Amino acid sequence: MKKIPQLIRCILLLMLYNSVGLWAIVPFGTAAKVLCIIALAIHCIVFTAFPQKQDITARSTEKLGRLSNGACILGYGRALLWLELIPMTAFLVTGALSPMRLIADIIAAYLMIFLLNVNGILRIAVSSRQIKPSQWALLFFTWYIPVINSLVLKSFYRTARSEYRFEQAKHELDNLRVESQICRTRYPILMVHGIFFRDWQYFNYWGRVPAELIRNGATVFYGKQQSANLVSVSAGEIAEQIKSIIAETGAEKVNIIAHSKGGLDSRYAISALGMDKYVATLTTINTPHFGCEWVDNVLKKAPQGLKEFCDRKYNRLFSRLGDRDPHFLLGVGELTKAACERFEAEVPDSPNVRYHSVMSRMVTSRAAGFPLNLGYFLNKPYTKLGNDGLVPVESALRGERRSMVPDTRKRGISHGDMIDLFRENIDGFDVREYYVQLVRELKEEGY
Repeated sequence: MKKIPQLIRCILLLMLYNSVGLWAIVPFGTAAKVLCIIALAIHCIVFTAFPQKQDITARSTEKLGRLSNGACILGYGRALLWLELIPMTAFLVTGALSPMRLIADIIAAYLMIFLLNVNGILRIAVSSRQIKPSQWALLFFTWYIPVINSLVLKSFYRTARSEYRFEQAKHELDNLRVESQICRTRYPILMVHGIFFRDWQYFNYWGRVPAELIRNGATVFYGKQQSANLVSVSAGEIAEQIKSIIAETGAEKVNIIAHSKGGLDSRYAISALGMDKYVATLTTINTPHFGCEWVDNVLKKAPQGLKEFCDRKYNRLFSRLGDRDPHFLLGVGELTKAACERFEAEVPDSPNVRYHSVMSRMVTSRAAGFPLNLGYFLNKPYTKLGNDGLVPVESALRGERRSMVPDTRKRGISHGDMIDLFRENIDGFDVREYYVQLVRELKEEGY
């Protein structure tokens, strides 16, 4: 079946939606009118069930196909909001319909258009990861306001289409290189989380990154240390995980990719706990190797009662979430400049491990929500090169092998963006592909 041109499809849908008015003015017999309405209804049902006949859906995952179809339906629904003004105006100007029939036609038409838009929105809702809560809130409060609701629907349509194109390109890229297994490294990958998070089963700290690495051949494990504690304590838990991985896989070593405080924990495990014989490489992502001076300042000025209150509440919460013995204040204290200076002096690098430090920075406070947007301003007095909302650039770049994540034009890359915290497709930066290329380099270097 050939694709029906968009304008013709819109005309056919408008004919069905305005059938109450057209029934009164079209010079056909009753039987012919009924047959026409049945034919138009069948077309509408088939269209809403299978909005696209192209082969793009066949090349995609089911989820991507549903997303693309939802955007297609929403595109028509939004267009029909405006196109409906044409028959409505024609009926008004010509006076071809009685007032009651005109009102009935308008109500029926816009009800059908409303249902069409709902169809598209629902498909997008169950498929999209890029529609923001602010967009849903705006839709909730404006769906009944003419013009404004069309603009809100336009934002949904553009977001869904952009996400589809992004994910479709990613899907096709992975299919093209599936046999090359560019992330199949010699040693398994151990991904170590930062402070205030855990390796939960149903909410991956690293977002979509691990699945992408696995899809391209990597073997991935997680640090599984508690969310907040002394570096020495967290390092001990990571050391146990390394031993467990070695025993499970039979591998001689592991490659560690560690984010934020996890980089300090991993360095301690390597140099102070003898794990250098089991670790081939350590790649630290936005790790405060030289501390965060603004944290010193906040801890110094915060009332003792407030600090103790936060400590109690946090420790109680994360004990319920699975931590054995969390310590909020002890964990935060390890991020201060003073603590990291002591750490740097006492924990030298191992000559047996290849180290690589990676850092990103925010271009504007709008690159992240609270609390990183606040951290962006708190960091400013202590850095000349910028920060990621938590860590100054000068603090994270360490050693001979160091890399800056390229800035994006509009926003930059935040501390949370580097772990795909919000699963957001950022214009100019594909976080999943960034990690794929990091691991590809490990493979090419023999690790």
